[in-house]
Amino acid sequence: MLLRDSGTARPWGWLMLLVVACATRASEITFELPDNAKQCFYEEIVQGTKCTLEFQVITGGRYDVDCRLEGPDGAILYKETKKQYDSFTFTASRNGTYKFCFSNEFSTFTHKTVYFDFQVGEDPPLFPSENRATALTQMESACVSIHEALKSVMDYQTHFRLREAQGRSRAEDLNTRVAYWSIGEAIILLVVSIGQIFLLKSFFSDKRTTTTRVGS
Repeated sequence: MLLRDSGTARPWGWLMLLVVACATRASEITFELPDNAKQCFYEEIVQGTKCTLEFQVITGGRYDVDCRLEGPDGAILYKETKKQYDSFTFTASRNGTYKFCFSNEFSTFTHKTVYFDFQVGEDPPLFPSENRATALTQMESACVSIHEALKSVMDYQTHFRLREAQGRSRAEDLNTRVAYWSIGEAIILLVVSIGQIFLLKSFFSDKRTTTTRVGS
């Protein structure tokens, strides 16, 4: 079972939590990682179990985060800094609690939204007798093929949703910057226009003063 350690993150940082428990333990979580924060998760894994950790930064800053995976003995199995997305597969070398952390401590004011998928173990057979010596029937083979295709579709849908969320975030950020730039240009044009008016007035004031002096 996946356990969460809040670390230095604030409790309101959660956006969505989805944990799917089955024979193959899989955890898909999307959470908000504040600036100068670190979020850690723990998982009990049996020796010889194949595991896969996949993560992606959806929003925030340059879409990068530090990731670190440690074994029960504290050995570092995986460590990357300022990664936008990555995937790492390993086989547990011993029984115990494995720890993986996401860090945004290098960012001073930008919070991130991070998605990760942590899979522990292999998928169970679709049919209890799938590993039997005899061949599968035509219907069983078709069911297995459909099952595998649906899993691929679900995986593609997840990645497309992440890309769509990331693209929407970038578009909104660009729209905000364009709006601020437009406001800045409007203010500059207003200041320049007012300055030109006062400058022209000063020219005519000097002429009137010179004419009055000559006439007197």
